[in-house]
Amino acid sequence: MLDLAPTTSTTVALALGDALAVALLEEKGFRSEDFAALHPGGALGRRLLTQVRDVMVTGDLIPVLTPSATMRQAVVQLAERRGIAVIRSDDGRVAGVVTSGDLTRLMEREDNVMPIPVSTVMTTNPRIAHDDELGSAVVYRMEQHGIISMPVVDENETLVGVIHLHDLMRAGVA
Repeated sequence: MLDLAPTTSTTVALALGDALAVALLEEKGFRSEDFAALHPGGALGRRLLTQVRDVMVTGDLIPVLTPSATMRQAVVQLAERRGIAVIRSDDGRVAGVVTSGDLTRLMEREDNVMPIPVSTVMTTNPRIAHDDELGSAVVYRMEQHGIISMPVVDENETLVGVIHLHDLMRAGVA
């Protein structure tokens, strides 16, 4: 009564076609990076091609303070620059960061936080992104550690920017 052979044969043909395609891809050494180069506008292409330097905030938009700055100055940076202030040492490296969370914890235990030096509050070993890293790798680390923003350094470990999770999401890598 119901002849299911055509349905079965088309399903088998699709399965064999997929298996053949995968075997050829493996034989030719086709990698996900090759796919990304051929389809840069797709979701996989964006995740495999977008580097941190393509999305990070740079120049005057980096929320930078010196170690001698006060929490009053940090509060301004935190309010204007999406919840992070990067403390830069004299040699241009990241000495630490102060986040909105740091400010909240400080306010819970201190009455007058404004004159306190940022050097006593900052996280001295923050998570850092490199400008040549894939944005998708940084998103993964941010999610693993509950981080919204990270300082970005170059190959010399010099501060060159700040990356924010929302910017990575807008770029389609998250």
